[in-house]
Amino acid sequence: MNFTEMTVDQLMERRSAIAAELDAPDADLDALEAEVRAINEEIENRKQAEQRKTDLRAAVANGAGEVTNKIEKVEENKMTFDEIRAMPSYVDAYANYIKTGRDTECRAILTDNAGNITGKDGPVPVPTLVDEIVRTAWERDEIARRLRRTFFRGNLKVAFELSADPAVIHAEGSGAVTEENLQIGIINMVPATVKKFVRISDEAVTMGGEAFLRYVYDELTYQIVRKVVATAVAAVAGAPAVSSANAVGVPAVSGAPSLTIIGNAFANLSDEAANNVIVMNKLTYADFLTAQAAGSFNFDPFMGMPVLFNNSLPAYSAAASGAVYAFVGDLNGVQANYPEGDGVAIKYDDLSEAEADKWNRIIALRDDVNKALELARIGILPAGMYRNRKFAEAGVDAGETELAVQDMLYDPQTAGGLLMAVAPEDADALFEELKTAVPSAQRIGTVAEYTGGKRIKLR
Repeated sequence: MNFTEMTVDQLMERRSAIAAELDAPDADLDALEAEVRAINEEIENRKQAEQRKTDLRAAVANGAGEVTNKIEKVEENKMTFDEIRAMPSYVDAYANYIKTGRDTECRAILTDNAGNITGKDGPVPVPTLVDEIVRTAWERDEIARRLRRTFFRGNLKVAFELSADPAVIHAEGSGAVTEENLQIGIINMVPATVKKFVRISDEAVTMGGEAFLRYVYDELTYQIVRKVVATAVAAVAGAPAVSSANAVGVPAVSGAPSLTIIGNAFANLSDEAANNVIVMNKLTYADFLTAQAAGSFNFDPFMGMPVLFNNSLPAYSAAASGAVYAFVGDLNGVQANYPEGDGVAIKYDDLSEAEADKWNRIIALRDDVNKALELARIGILPAGMYRNRKFAEAGVDAGETELAVQDMLYDPQTAGGLLMAVAPEDADALFEELKTAVPSAQRIGTVAEYTGGKRIKLR
C-alpha cells in the first residue's frame, strides 16, 4: 500500500480500520504494527513539509527574497468543523479521549483537516453523533421538549410585566394618551452546571468508537434531562401564588382529585396559555381515575389535555397539607437558559486518574501466579486479559480447568514474557537453579509436535 498517494483523511481512516482488524483471530499483529508506524510517519512527514512551506512563505512576506518558484502549489481542501466531527476516525479518536483523558489524536485530526478555522485549538469538540444523542434525549422527554430554551451567556435578567394598564384605542387627532401605569418584575437566572458522574467497566472500554460513545452519552443525557425536568417541575411547584418584584406567581387551586378541580385550574389560566398540559405523579393519576369511576365514566376529568407524568411531584396521598401535587398550563412559559448551549461535555476527572493509579498499585503487587490467581478469583483482572482471551480462546482446550486458572493463561502479566522453553534434558537443573532467584517459578507443561486441533491443552 503506497501511503504517499493517500490523503490525510484516507490515512486516518486506514489507521482506524487497523484498530478493528486487531480483533481478528488470524490478524498479523507484526504487519499491522508496521503499517501503523508507516502511517504515523507519513502523517508526521506531511506536517513537517507543511511547516516548511509556511516558514518559506513567511520569509518571502518579510522580504527575505523571492522563493515562490521553490514552493509547490498547495491545494487548500480543508474541511469544516462539522465535516471533521462526522469523520469515523474522529469518532474513534474522541472515544479514546474519553477513555484515557488524552486529546492528542483528536487535535492531530483537527490540525490536519481544519486549517486555520477559528476555535480549533479550544476545547475538543464532540462528534456530530453526540449532537444527535442530545437532541434525541430532549425530544424523547415529554416535558423537556415543551420547555422554552434560551442560550444567553452569563447571568441573565429576565423582565416580566408585574402589573399594567390594558391597551387603549387612540383616535386620530385626539389628545395624547396618558402614560400607562407599568410595573416590571425582574428574575435573575444564575447559571449552574448539571453534573453526572459515570464509572465505565473494563468490558465497556473495549467497545469501538461509536458504540462506546452511544453507551456513555445515552446514559449521561438521560440522567441530565431527568434532572433538568425535575428542576423545572420543582420551580413551578415552588412558585408563589402571587407575583412579586423578583418572582412570577403561579395561582393555586386547592382540593382533592375530582372531576372538576382540573377544570377550575384551567379556568385560572391566562389567554396566552395555548398548548396546555397536566403534570402529575402516576399515583395521583390513579386517584383521578378513581374519582372518575365514582362519579361519571362519561366525564373526562382532564378536559382532553395531555397528562404528563413526573414522579418528582408528590403523590396526592403522600403530599403534605398545602403541597402542590399537580399543575396545569403551557410549559412554554417555563424558560430554561443554557449559557454554553445544550450540549453535554465530558471531563476525564481526577477520580478516574486516582482509580487508574490504584489499579497500577494492585498490578504491582501481582508478582507471582499465586497472588494473581487470588485476585482473579475475586474478579480483579486487567482489561488486557479480556482482549487476549478473545484473540486466543479459539485455540485452547480448557477441559475442566477452573475459570480463574484459565484467566492466568490470558492475563498479560502472567503470560508471554514470563514463559521459558528449555530442552527436556536441561529442565530439572534449570528449575532448581531458577527457584533460588524466583521462588514462585513453576514447571507448567510440555511442548509437543502439533498434530491438529487445539494448540494449547489445559489439564
